[in-house]
Amino acid sequence: MSNITPETVLSFSKPTTGYLCPLSANTYGIEFLKFEIKDYDTNRVVYQVAREPDPEPLPDNLDPEVENLIRSVKYTFPASFLKFKTVRTLLEFCVGPRPVGNLRMIERHFFKDKLVRSYDFEFGFCIPSSTNSWEAIYDVPEYSTAVVNDYVSHPFAHKSDSFYFVDNKLIMHNKAEYQYVRE
Repeated sequence: MSNITPETVLSFSKPTTGYLCPLSANTYGIEFLKFEIKDYDTNRVVYQVAREPDPEPLPDNLDPEVENLIRSVKYTFPASFLKFKTVRTLLEFCVGPRPVGNLRMIERHFFKDKLVRSYDFEFGFCIPSSTNSWEAIYDVPEYSTAVVNDYVSHPFAHKSDSFYFVDNKLIMHNKAEYQYVRE
């Protein structure tokens, strides 16, 4: 699995069936502390989560179901999210004692196993033992009413894979599923 490159994941045309690297691949000690999603135009927060302070360390051998809970999230967004013009995300994270060079995240979004969007963000260098924030502002595709209705009618058919690379080496892989509900 060590041969997974950014070019590899950018070629995926459907969601992965498993994880492409073990949790132990994160040898840089990157930990997510806070994540927030907002409608950029109105500043309305639609999702926010923060890690508990001083969590218990994970055991070396995790049950696969527990590992999946750690590495995946199920989002519930208002259907109006699909009509946002621009979204702002903010990720706060810390890194361990090693320097992190060329941190890159590639996120692939699929609906009914068809690629609908792909994002490719580069953070760059992170100094050792630092806390960092990563803000991304990006346009949301315009969806017709029929497409919005399709997303609403098929909860969790929208899936994404998030791949994190350091110097083009895959160190983390997480997944998400999305549902959109009428307000």
